[in-house]
Amino acid sequence: MALSNKTMIVTEFILLGFHTTRDMKILLFIIFLIVYVLTVLSNTVIILLVWTCNHLHSPMYLFLANLSFLEIMLTSSVIPKMLAITISQVNTISFEGCIAQSFFYFLFGTIEFFILAIMSFDRYVAICIPLRYPTIMRTQVCLKMMITSWVGGLLYVLLPSIVTIKLPFCGPNVIDHFFCDSAPMLKLVCGDLHVVEMVHFICSAVLLLSSLFSTLTPYIFIVFTIARIPSSQGQWKAFSTCASHMIVVTIFYGVSIFLYARPSKGNVLSFNKVGTVLNTIVTPLMNPFIYTLRNQVVIESLRQTFAKLKSFLTV
Repeated sequence: MALSNKTMIVTEFILLGFHTTRDMKILLFIIFLIVYVLTVLSNTVIILLVWTCNHLHSPMYLFLANLSFLEIMLTSSVIPKMLAITISQVNTISFEGCIAQSFFYFLFGTIEFFILAIMSFDRYVAICIPLRYPTIMRTQVCLKMMITSWVGGLLYVLLPSIVTIKLPFCGPNVIDHFFCDSAPMLKLVCGDLHVVEMVHFICSAVLLLSSLFSTLTPYIFIVFTIARIPSSQGQWKAFSTCASHMIVVTIFYGVSIFLYARPSKGNVLSFNKVGTVLNTIVTPLMNPFIYTLRNQVVIESLRQTFAKLKSFLTV
């Protein structure tokens, strides 16, 4: 910390990471590194498949590729630094780096909420009004929706980030977390934070609940539509097209609401660490497998791609 006008000004933060033994930290480092590599590789495979396979050039897979890209960026904004402070004794991060990490984490997370809502609308159109699907979900429309999600996420996160930068951090500078999350950072601000914490809570609640409403509302209509299908085979076929998305939405929103839509954070930072691990490590790894294992089109594309790669290598 630097001294300015007899007031301590924070220039860097100390991330405590996980409170455990050295041997356990090494084990966690190995596990998280393996999971991170698998996450990046599996989501990259999804992106490349959608990019190279012509029969995957449809709105649903376009959104899935965008979601995979967001998962890579969300994970990469947190995990590399977490791995560094877990395995080494260097657990500091600059003030600017901390603000940047927090900004990109919440940016990619916010955009992911919007993309999940768009994917829900896509399934609604495909199941409830399939004859109008090619007209409604045109490529230009899908691109505009994705651009709107990115711009909306940027605008939503920009204001809280600017407010955080202007807050007086005058010590202490120890963050009891493995990344620069908003709750432990706000605890280090000098002065009364009731208004700021309430603003953060309201913004988080509005984002989570409004996007959750936008995501779940189409499924209400989807359920009624599936219920009217006369054959059980037809019902299962319709349900299977959106089952993977429902699983991802349940996990992502469940953890996010627990982490960021509580008016009082209290002394639950250890639970916040577990929840953040789920959102930044477990869920991004699970998503590619959730979507591919239940999707015969993607599985067949993988088989064809591996067959082409094998024939190319044996030439």
